[in-house]
Amino acid sequence: MTLAITPDTTVSVPAVVGADLRVPLVTGERVTYANLDHAASAPCLQEVRDAVDELLPWYASVHRGAGFASQVSTRVYEQARDRIRKFVGAHSSDTVVFTRNTTDSLNLLARSVPRGTAVVLFDSEHHAALLPWRGPNVQRIPSPSSSGAAVAALDRALAAAPVGPRLVIVTGASNVTGELWPVAELARVARSHGARIALDAAQLAPHRQINVRELGVDYVAFSGHKIYAPFGAGVLVGRADWLQQAQPYLVGGGATAKVTDHGDRLGVAWSAVPERHEAGSPNVVGVHALASACEILSRHWEQTVAHEQELLARLSDGLRTVPGFRELSILTDADKVGVVSFTISGFDAGFLAAALSAEYGIGVRDGAFCAHVIVGRLVKQAGSHEERAVRASIGLGTTAEHVDRLVAALRTLVTEGPKWTYTQRDGRWVPEDDSRTLPPFLA
Repeated sequence: MTLAITPDTTVSVPAVVGADLRVPLVTGERVTYANLDHAASAPCLQEVRDAVDELLPWYASVHRGAGFASQVSTRVYEQARDRIRKFVGAHSSDTVVFTRNTTDSLNLLARSVPRGTAVVLFDSEHHAALLPWRGPNVQRIPSPSSSGAAVAALDRALAAAPVGPRLVIVTGASNVTGELWPVAELARVARSHGARIALDAAQLAPHRQINVRELGVDYVAFSGHKIYAPFGAGVLVGRADWLQQAQPYLVGGGATAKVTDHGDRLGVAWSAVPERHEAGSPNVVGVHALASACEILSRHWEQTVAHEQELLARLSDGLRTVPGFRELSILTDADKVGVVSFTISGFDAGFLAAALSAEYGIGVRDGAFCAHVIVGRLVKQAGSHEERAVRASIGLGTTAEHVDRLVAALRTLVTEGPKWTYTQRDGRWVPEDDSRTLPPFLA
C-alpha cells in the first residue's frame, strides 16, 4: 500500500503508557522523554495495560486447577492462541507455542529440526536468528546489496544444499536498517527447492501486517516486548510436525502427559504440541497482553503505517542535514520501517548516545544491535574505524517534536560540541558530576 503523506499530517494512533514521562537532564531541568528506541523495546499500549488490569483479579494457575479463577485463566490462555493465529494469518492446522521472546522461539525451532537439516540464512541476521544453527549443514550467505540479489543468492545456496530436509531463516525487517526483506519472493524460492522458511518477525510485527499464507512462510516468531506488550511473552507459530517429533525444549510440568516409575528409571510420555514445549507455569498475563496488542494493532494498521512513514521521512530528511552523517544500508532498493542507523564522522556512537540522553532527554541505541557481523561491515563501509553505530527507531509513541529534537541536538553536538564533560567508565560514556536521580521506587 502506498500512502501519500504531507509534512503536517496528524494521524491518530493507539496511545502508549509513559507518553508524558519527564526525565532529568544534567543541567537540572526536566523534559518530556523522547523515546527513539522502539526497536529495542516498545512501551506498553494503554489498552494493553487496561487488558492486563482486567485480567489480574482473575489470575490463577493455567491447566492445573478446578477453581473458577483457574478456569478463567486457562480460557484466556488458550483463546490467545486463536487471537494470535488470526493476527499472522496462519493456517488452522498451525500450532501456536508461547515462549519468552523471539530468541526463545528461534532456539526452540533450532532444537526441533530433524537431524541433518540443511539451514540457509543471510549473515545480516540478528544474533537470535544467526546463532542457534550450528554444524556442517549451515550455510551463511553474505549480505546482498538488493532484494533481487537476495533472491538469486538464496536460489544458488539451496541448489547447492545437501539432499534432505532444508530450512531457510530470514528476517522480515532488519533491526539494523529497518529495510523490508523480500519475504514472499524468498519463500517462493524456498518452496521451489523443497525447503521450509522461518520468518523472524521481531521488527516486522509492530510495523506491518503479516499474513503467513500470503507470504508462503512455514514459521513466524515475534516478541511481546517489541509489539507494545512488555510482559515477558513471545510466540512461535507454524507447522506442527517437526515440533511434535522433537524432544521437549524444556522438561517439567505441562510438557509431560504421564510419568511412571520403573525402579531404575522413569518412563515419560510427553504431551502433544503446543504443551510439549511449554513446560512450567504458563505466563498467562504476558500471553494475554501479547494477544491484546495483536488485536489492537490489527484495528489500526493504516494509521500506524501512515504515522510511522510520515515521521520516518521527517527523520531521514533531518538527519541528512547533520554534518558527517552516514546512514547504514543493506538493501539499496528496499522500503523501510521506522529504523535509521548511522555514524557521524569523528564522533563515537556511545558518546553521542550519552550526550543525547544527558543533555536533551533523548533515548537512542548505540552499539552493534546484536548483529555484529553486518554492523561491523556496514560501519566500515561508512568510513568509520569503530564497529558501533547509533540507531534511532520510531514507533507509536514517537512525535514530530521527538524527531526534530534529535536532529537539532545532533547538529548542535557536531557543530558546537557538548555542554557537559563526559568520561568513560566501564566502557561506557557517562557525564561527570551527574546529579540526576533515579525515580523514588528505585531509591
